[in-house]
Amino acid sequence: MEEMFIQTDEQRAILETVRRFVAEVVTPKAPALDAMTDPAAGYSEEIVAAADAVGIRTMTLSEKYGGLGTDSITTAMVVEELAIGDLGTSVVMAQTLKLAHIMEQALNAEQQKRSLAIFAKDPKGVLAIGITEPDNASNYFLPFPTPMRTFGERTKGGWIVNGMKHFISNGNRASFYLVFIQTEKNKPMAQGMTCFLLERGRQGFSIGRVHDKMGERLANNAELIFQDCFFPEENVVGEVGKGFDVLAHFFPSSNSYAAASILGVAVALHRKAIQWAKLRVQGGKPLIEHDGIRAQLVEMKMLIDASRSYIHRACWLADHQDQGWDKTLGALPKVMASQAAWKIATWTLEIHGGSGYMKEVGVEKLVRDAAAFLHSDGVNRTLFLKAANFMFN
Repeated sequence: MEEMFIQTDEQRAILETVRRFVAEVVTPKAPALDAMTDPAAGYSEEIVAAADAVGIRTMTLSEKYGGLGTDSITTAMVVEELAIGDLGTSVVMAQTLKLAHIMEQALNAEQQKRSLAIFAKDPKGVLAIGITEPDNASNYFLPFPTPMRTFGERTKGGWIVNGMKHFISNGNRASFYLVFIQTEKNKPMAQGMTCFLLERGRQGFSIGRVHDKMGERLANNAELIFQDCFFPEENVVGEVGKGFDVLAHFFPSSNSYAAASILGVAVALHRKAIQWAKLRVQGGKPLIEHDGIRAQLVEMKMLIDASRSYIHRACWLADHQDQGWDKTLGALPKVMASQAAWKIATWTLEIHGGSGYMKEVGVEKLVRDAAAFLHSDGVNRTLFLKAANFMFN
């Protein structure tokens, strides 16, 4: 990461710790875990525990829970550094860091005692959020007026929930979840959806399949299945029917963390491209001495730097919304970073020629990873429409 983006001595110290963690723990393990045939086997509890040992896993929590209370820019920097080592590891941690911070803000004291206090002391604990359904994904981002399919029927003392979520990051690994459930049948999801705290092991809740993904394989995505699962009143987060408000109020940095993850992949690809261009001789001289390649490597740098600046601006304004928060910043940084990463991935593959297609060189994994965020955390075209709605409606 360019030093100019590091603002404080504390950030420098945190990022140096993260870089050592990536070099010593993530990078040596990532290729073998990525190659696992069983999608569930790509996940590493050892990596999570090692992240906890150096303070990464809980850094967004306040000191009350043993965290550092890191702001959004610092967290985005950490997420990027993790993704330079491996995208899946970055996603596992980014989800957990984001949700830990949100839960400390959104949960009441009693809910925090039942969840965050336990999570903070579990060195292998991670968190998840359940929104996406088989036929409700981009609908949430716009949002489309149809309700969620996962529905909670009112009963004495709470709700009986039936339905399914899928593609859920950390879905099969999390100890606690925030899940969004339709509690009012005749209202669109933006008006009839309720956020609930879910504990692992609740009767009627089970894990379905772990999705077999093309890339980002060190992070597990899974189905959450609800079969007559009882959610008590005390598990409601915020107000009944106001789940969408929880998303809007507490998630301003979510898009930026996704952007930081995919930006880390772009950085890793750029480093590969430079390394290979210096090594490979073609036409009597190293590739880096050919004007076309030199210019392309610099264009990659421009795309990375511009994306990072956009991410950091969005993060700072998310934490200081009275200074000019623009709602499009909750949608567009991920689009920009993912498009930049995909362009850099294809260029890096071309620079490597036939060698880039061989798994042992390491570009192939990064290309698969780079594809992930063209869709993850919102399909890019949908996010453009979301931003357009903020601008023109």
